[in-house]
Amino acid sequence: MTPTCVYDTYWRFAAERQAIYERRLKDNRGPWTRDLVLRNYRFTNVYRAADRVSQYLIRDIQYRSDRDQSPNELFFRTLLFKIFNKIETWEMIEDAIGPVSWQRADLNSIEQVLDDALRRGTRIYSAAYIMPSPTLGHDRKHANHLALLAKMMDDGLPDKVQCARSLRAVYELIKPYPGLGPFLAFQYVVDLNYSDLLEFDEADFVIAGPGALDGIAKCFGNVGNHTAEKVIFEMVERQDREFARLGLSFSGLYGRKLQPIDCQNIFCEISKYARVSHPEVRGLSDRKRIKQSYRPAVRPLEQPMFPPRWNLTVPSAGSHPGLEFDQLQLL
Repeated sequence: MTPTCVYDTYWRFAAERQAIYERRLKDNRGPWTRDLVLRNYRFTNVYRAADRVSQYLIRDIQYRSDRDQSPNELFFRTLLFKIFNKIETWEMIEDAIGPVSWQRADLNSIEQVLDDALRRGTRIYSAAYIMPSPTLGHDRKHANHLALLAKMMDDGLPDKVQCARSLRAVYELIKPYPGLGPFLAFQYVVDLNYSDLLEFDEADFVIAGPGALDGIAKCFGNVGNHTAEKVIFEMVERQDREFARLGLSFSGLYGRKLQPIDCQNIFCEISKYARVSHPEVRGLSDRKRIKQSYRPAVRPLEQPMFPPRWNLTVPSAGSHPGLEFDQLQLL
């Protein structure tokens, strides 16, 4: 594996982006960095589970105490939310039909809510993933996605998933369904694994998405005979010594080290970051601009919540030890 100039930026980006997250938890008033690229453009958190949408999924959809924790309900809620991957869409559905439940679900009513939203010009899908429409006999994409979810439930997929013996086995159950593909199926596996439906180690399995493939091509001139997934696992293994080599302060997520899903995610983000910081490094896509500018979130950042089995000790609100500006390793 032959690193390029972007390789060290990968680790500097990870340290700085995590520092922004910690500083924002300590004080919700920005700016939280001197780095102009990070200040002006939108990048996800280093840890996927810390992102706003993942936090909503964990706190409000999977672990809220008044929600049914049976396998069918956990699976249905998680997949319904993640198909659209948009908090506003979930809340619009619940505002219209009440608490979402597979036992009481009327998919026709949900379809009507989404039809009405589209007529108003409301976006119902997040831009985070490309969401192709499964071909299941409906004219509208969201109707086909609801039919896909109904097919999964009718197939008894929640029980099959719960009986699986590994993350890869769950992935192999989900991937064949129409309209998903390898990367999206993997993302759903990770989301389900946040809940009590599964209890696998995130270190067990990873699939590299298109953005990660581009990031890997920018970080390495060649990777020898390594697969993209092997490169990601190599980054997990190297993290401590690379942060130390570069003199970077990185304590992880309340002590939790980067997992394969997180290193995959960083490759996606460095693919974008390098368009501005290393424009001479072309990668696979040869894209030159970052599309999404940073805009302050409308919702305040809530107290983080993570899967209880991770055993993370999260400080109470206002007491997070965020790094001060003068402690930063700037990119």
